[in-house]
Amino acid sequence: MVPTTTRIPALDAFRGFTVAAMLLVNNPGTWSAIWWPLEHAEWHGWTPTDLIFPFFLFIVGITTELSRKEPRGILRRGMLIVLCGLLLNAFPFFHLATLRYLGVLQRIGIVYIIAALIAWKASRGAIAVITVAILLGYWAVLSTGPLAPPDATVAARVDRALIPTEHLWKQSRTWDPEGPLSTVPAVATALLGVLAASAVRERNVKLLAIAGLAGIAAGLAWGLIFPINKSLWTSSYVVFTAGFASLILAIWIRYLPAQPFVVFGVNPLVAFVGSGLMARLLGLIKVGGVSLQARSYRTFFKPYFEPQVASFLWALAFVLVWFGLLAILYRKRIFVRV
Repeated sequence: MVPTTTRIPALDAFRGFTVAAMLLVNNPGTWSAIWWPLEHAEWHGWTPTDLIFPFFLFIVGITTELSRKEPRGILRRGMLIVLCGLLLNAFPFFHLATLRYLGVLQRIGIVYIIAALIAWKASRGAIAVITVAILLGYWAVLSTGPLAPPDATVAARVDRALIPTEHLWKQSRTWDPEGPLSTVPAVATALLGVLAASAVRERNVKLLAIAGLAGIAAGLAWGLIFPINKSLWTSSYVVFTAGFASLILAIWIRYLPAQPFVVFGVNPLVAFVGSGLMARLLGLIKVGGVSLQARSYRTFFKPYFEPQVASFLWALAFVLVWFGLLAILYRKRIFVRV
């Protein structure tokens, strides 16, 4: 149980919007028909989908500062998030020989631990210096090699050096989009959230908006020489997406209502893990040789809409199902946190 009086509704709503967007882009009716805003950029560049993950890490940084924990609590919380990610990757067959070690939740847990431990001791000035050092240092390291193709980058070489091939991202087995080296600048994303926390606490919309616009401009300018790239989590991508998050949060605090996204925002781990398990089961359980996911898509959506519309509507229905489940928890004042 978490007292709602200690929370910031706009921040919960922004987190909820981010979680709902994750569910939407991760669960299309068919991967063969997706609108471009709901796909990741092929390599360099960005789409709206590429904003979702860094938004969440930026929020992690804000909440880290707003609800400080002792190191023991930080490690416990971070490791539980990592464990949830590993269990989700392993479900339902638990083939440990090919288990992917990394992933979205694993990165969130690792980034949270590092950023929270830094914020626990460091001053705001020191955090700013550390953030700049991470961004410039990462730029220098990646610049020692090519930035394309994906398996030729310095980050990819580090992935292969530290992680056995069978435990890398199965779509490539030569690199991992949540790999060890690219997790370092992701820490900077969270630290920028830590620095933004005081403005969020004070509802300083003007400061958030100015910082947001400056971040977007700086990220785009930096991107001319160090491309914006989600998979590499480039320094320009960090600055650009943190700026975008700050600007949207300013707009949310000033103009947008908390509901209905706050329903997702107060139970993000339940939404992410639960939806992931549901999606796996829908793909595995078969009726007449066809998975439940495919059968529902082909029965209720594909015959009546254009392919991209049908695929989007199935994803939207999936999000609405989870809204209903989470609304029950919200009405009963049940908030699951680690």
